[in-house]
Amino acid sequence: MSLPTILVADDDRSIRTVLSQALGRAGYQVRATAHASTLWQWVEEGEGDLVITDVVMPDLNGLDLIPRIRRIRPDLRVVVMSAQSTLTTAVQATQRGAFEYLPKPFDLKEVLAVVARALAAPASVVPAAATAQPEEQMPLIGRSVVMQDIYRIIARLTTSDLTVMISGESGTGKELVARALHEYGRRRAGPFVAINMAAVPRDLIESELFGHERGAFPGATSRVAGRFEQAAGGTLFLDEIGDMPPEAQTRLLRVLQDGEFTTVGGVQPVQANVRIIAATHRDLRQAIRAGTFREDLYYRLNVVPMRLPPLRERVEDIPLLARHFLNACQEEGGPAKMLDDAAMAPLQAYRWPGNVRELENLMRRLSALYPQETLGADLVEHELEEAQAMSTPATEVAARDNETLSDAVGRHIRHFLDTGQDGMPLHDIYDKVIAEVERPLITMTLSATRGNQIKAAAMLGLNRNTLRKKIRDLDIPVVRGGG
Repeated sequence: MSLPTILVADDDRSIRTVLSQALGRAGYQVRATAHASTLWQWVEEGEGDLVITDVVMPDLNGLDLIPRIRRIRPDLRVVVMSAQSTLTTAVQATQRGAFEYLPKPFDLKEVLAVVARALAAPASVVPAAATAQPEEQMPLIGRSVVMQDIYRIIARLTTSDLTVMISGESGTGKELVARALHEYGRRRAGPFVAINMAAVPRDLIESELFGHERGAFPGATSRVAGRFEQAAGGTLFLDEIGDMPPEAQTRLLRVLQDGEFTTVGGVQPVQANVRIIAATHRDLRQAIRAGTFREDLYYRLNVVPMRLPPLRERVEDIPLLARHFLNACQEEGGPAKMLDDAAMAPLQAYRWPGNVRELENLMRRLSALYPQETLGADLVEHELEEAQAMSTPATEVAARDNETLSDAVGRHIRHFLDTGQDGMPLHDIYDKVIAEVERPLITMTLSATRGNQIKAAAMLGLNRNTLRKKIRDLDIPVVRGGG
């Protein structure tokens, strides 16, 4: 049995050498070339079991070669490499029929894993080539490893209508990702309709989502289409889904299960022809445990989970983002501005509680307030200090709303260990920390159940006698008459 042959095309000699040696050690035969025309000749002659090709080569764009390969040898898998690590490159590679997209610089272990997976995959799972879309400038900027993972997920979802759940802190760009999923997806010809659950009054959410009939409630003087009807044939983006009230959650679950809905005050079912993309900055699993979010709805929405990283996890993207926002200011009629190299250090050291949105606002402020064409580190540091000084208790609370429970507990434990307790030496801290967490947990649960200890024990997953003992040991006030 002959060894599989890998055809490698890249105009960078060092990459050809590294790939040839790594693939050779893994037991494959390798033929490598610097020219797309030579690669095409090998493919036409029936050579190779797998192609690994760069995008930019002297004689031809590797992306343009993929459909040609698919036409004459549809079972030949193509893996695309590119230093142009953008969303557009990832999407175009996938839509034209590439088996996988690898951003440069790549990890050799990942390359070998992709090669093994491609050679083992049955022909039926190789994506069919799609009609190439004209390149659009999407507002997703970044070449960090975490952003490359986001690009690849978006690219893989362009050929399906799977429901997506986007999670991430405020300001990380959840709506931008939702729009990218729509613009590059199968429903791009249809409308993109967004609704923010946190911005709609609770008693109006069902009417906003599903519409209402004339006379359905006081003031309903005519029939009004809801967001599900407005988004027909396209995408419905449910932002801040964690703020949806329970009654609306029940109706949404029914729509996802049955594929149809009725307007408020209506009786005739309406077909739901939308793709759902949801987003939240909350920990929905914690909301499920607290009883504020339905677990069955969570699993209906969380078909494809996507976590957007906070800016502090992708600091290598900050220079690219900063320049992008300064250029955007110039395109809008502002003066041409640039940051000097020293200005990047304070930008990358800052924690960015407001994430990319906060960085954009800073760049707009710098562009508008300072006459210098080149902005230095002193100006950046001054603005960042001003932003921190202007921080109000309300904005601090909003920033901490992005914290997970683990983050908050960790912050307090760190302070506890750094300062001691009332200046006394620390000992038996395990029991002390557990007690500090247990007391508010039990107190708030009892408050939520209005003192009903049976319900509180069920919510906490504790035996009722155990709960009573903890109430006694922790000296928690008991509301009498709650059960």
